[in-house]
Amino acid sequence: MRPTFDEPERSAATPLIGLALNEDLQDIGDLTCRALIDDAETGGVYVVARTAGVLAGEPVAQMVFERLDPTVTWENQIADGSPLEAGSVIAVVSGSLRSLLTGERTALNFLSHLSGIATLTQSFVDAAAGTKAKILDTRKTLPGYRALQKYAVRAGGGTNHRLGLYDGVLIKDNHLASWCGTDVGRSIAEAVTHARNDAPNGLSIEVEVDTLEQLADALNGSPDIVLLDNMDCSTLREAVALRDSVSPAVLLEASGGISLETVADIARTGVDRISIGGLTHSAPALDIAFDWPDRQGASSER
Repeated sequence: MRPTFDEPERSAATPLIGLALNEDLQDIGDLTCRALIDDAETGGVYVVARTAGVLAGEPVAQMVFERLDPTVTWENQIADGSPLEAGSVIAVVSGSLRSLLTGERTALNFLSHLSGIATLTQSFVDAAAGTKAKILDTRKTLPGYRALQKYAVRAGGGTNHRLGLYDGVLIKDNHLASWCGTDVGRSIAEAVTHARNDAPNGLSIEVEVDTLEQLADALNGSPDIVLLDNMDCSTLREAVALRDSVSPAVLLEASGGISLETVADIARTGVDRISIGGLTHSAPALDIAFDWPDRQGASSER
């Protein structure tokens, strides 16, 4: 899948790049390059995948060098969302050798992290193939990185859940407990109705349930989506049958404790969506490095 890297992603990347470069350079700069590399020396480097995966974050890595040294040339060879094999050349970067060495780790940090998310997402998407279930992320993202991490999920073929608390209503168990208070007569359907009356027009209303009894209650309020929390496959199939008989337009979303080993069975229950926090909070970084073709390059591990 080819995700679009537009103004929201660029706006999110810009301050993060500034913070990352400042962490490395402060007001002093790259002491190692200053000591060893002549300011006029130029060179080129290949950005290479060490292991197979899915690429994400190439525009961010390019932005690192735009910020650090606009004279550096970044020639993209593979687009975000594309599969990578071990040895795939992602980009060719050339310019001031000092700039290439100074920006190397920052660029690779973004590339490896975001490509790791895209790669893990694609694994879940592949596991659920042949079903109607979409793989979604959650709000379990690193502060400041949400737009970029959700971009990486799209690069891996996943679907974004709401971006924040501002663009979708998700009534969770703690909301219900706080709203009901001591009034045990309040229903989940009533909470859905209250939320719909208060939310801007056209905004989706989702509610979380833990049991089939709560699902039956929620369906009476006609939510757009019901999140089925930590239900086993047998219960999920019952939930799908109940939804189909009562309110077939409502989407069902499975969530909670979902792994690559279980996602296929969950997808086959007939749910419409599967949300997985681990796509963003537990994805291992993809191994990506700078290869210096004409010289004994320094290791990119530090």
